Amino acid sequence: MASRGRPRGFDRDQALEQALRVFWEHGYQGASMTALTTAMGIKSPSLYAAYGSKEELFREALALYAATEGSYTQRALDEQPTARRAVDAVLRDNAAAYADPATPRGCLVVLAAPLATPDNADVADLLAGLRARTRQAVQSRIERGIADGDLPTGTDAAGLAAFYTTVLNGLSFQARDGASLAALNIVIDHAMRCWPQPTPTPGK
Repeated sequence: MASRGRPRGFDRDQALEQALRVFWEHGYQGASMTALTTAMGIKSPSLYAAYGSKEELFREALALYAATEGSYTQRALDEQPTARRAVDAVLRDNAAAYADPATPRGCLVVLAAPLATPDNADVADLLAGLRARTRQAVQSRIERGIADGDLPTGTDAAGLAAFYTTVLNGLSFQARDGASLAALNIVIDHAMRCWPQPTPTPGK
């Protein structure tokens, strides 16, 4: 038997996709219950019955985002053969996604972050943790690059990862402000010129 308030034929996955878009466009705080239920095509009792709360709905939407639109970073880090190419692909692949007219601009994990208040501290901490995890993943790839000889011994892996993830987050804000993909790629071009140069081989 369907839960009270749930419309006949309620598609939970499709409703979640619509909720994701609302959170992506308006952020966690800006996504009102009215906007969410309207986009999802359900009433408030159905939302609570199916997802538990706005926070739990957001967590599910975030997991969906990570598995789809938010997967570019890890894919680049896993698939590219050198640390430099991996970081370049992280920036360019995400920039292309941020500027895609088919989806809301920018990154949900960056732009949905609420102000840390007692009411939403858990959400703010969750998103901060995800951003930190991205920084650590980039740092790990850079450390592997140092071990592989892609980068000079003594390269500050933590500092370099912090720099490039700061650029990545900035691209998200630029995209939300309307920057074109071409403009984002110019930023990336400049950022990649800061990549540490290989140590010259003696005698060459």
